[in-house]
Amino acid sequence: MERDNNEMRRRLTLLVPLVLFASLVGACSKTNTAPVISPTPNLLSHFQIITSANVPMPKFESAVVGALAPKRIVSLATGVGETLVALGVGESVVGRDETSDIQEISGAMVVTKAHSVSAEKVLSLSPDLVLVDASTSPPEAIDQIRAAGVPVVEIPEAWSLTDIGPRTSAIAAAVGVDKATSNKVIAEATGANLSPATSTPAGTAKARIAFLYLRGTSAIYLIGGLGSGADSLIDAAGSIDAGAEAGLGAFTPLTPEAIAQMNPDLILVMTKGLDSVGGINGLVSLPGIGQSEAGQAKRVIAVEDTLLLSFGPRTANLIDALREAIAKAMSE
Repeated sequence: MERDNNEMRRRLTLLVPLVLFASLVGACSKTNTAPVISPTPNLLSHFQIITSANVPMPKFESAVVGALAPKRIVSLATGVGETLVALGVGESVVGRDETSDIQEISGAMVVTKAHSVSAEKVLSLSPDLVLVDASTSPPEAIDQIRAAGVPVVEIPEAWSLTDIGPRTSAIAAAVGVDKATSNKVIAEATGANLSPATSTPAGTAKARIAFLYLRGTSAIYLIGGLGSGADSLIDAAGSIDAGAEAGLGAFTPLTPEAIAQMNPDLILVMTKGLDSVGGINGLVSLPGIGQSEAGQAKRVIAVEDTLLLSFGPRTANLIDALREAIAKAMSE
């Protein structure tokens, strides 16, 4: 089961899964062909959007790196660009993947397309370090980069708050940043004051939140559960992940029965996923969604795709933003 969940997470990260759920394809065919509709937060008091503009990067001092530290870094690991910037080596980043979308390294060449690495583009940058993770693909491209003599370092993925430390430490070690700087970044990212026990004021009922991974144009509709990444954020924000509460795995096919049984108070989605089903109206028209408490009230929080599961230096600030958005969405 764990192996299956890991494989599903990789496929979701790459955004190229070939998964079709027959129970929903027919019922949602009209939604799948609907034009993309950008969310409009002013229309609904219970609808909240969290973008990068709402979650700024913390400020860190410039790192002191050794003479042998890499000078031309290509980051192919999901969302790692932010951590490189926080560690003080953003100026050394010459190439990046599509998920490392942050202003400080916006001038670095994007060397992926649909999360697939172009070995030719990477090698054209003459890198002295390439960072990858288990989701970086295709393997043939990584082998080609290695065969050219370029150092390739695989860093651990992050799917929870506890994963931030090991991943940040691994990145710091790879780029020659000292432990003291790495520890500062980790402390800022995880937030010393973040814990389920202190996130919700005493006497306040916790919201039950269902995280939905949606790609309407590909007929992909999943509910997040244990290990999805969102469960860790929801918990830290003082709420309850409905999928995890129900004992679901990381990503489980969305069915009307599953939503009816959960009956969440609120739905959490990514912005591109929401657009892919036609916005709020398309979302609540999915089988079972409109019958839930969240669907009837249109209580939805949409978080920018590259921000929600990045587990980087902005994570603590994201959790604060989530906590505030949850409070607003649940208010009358």
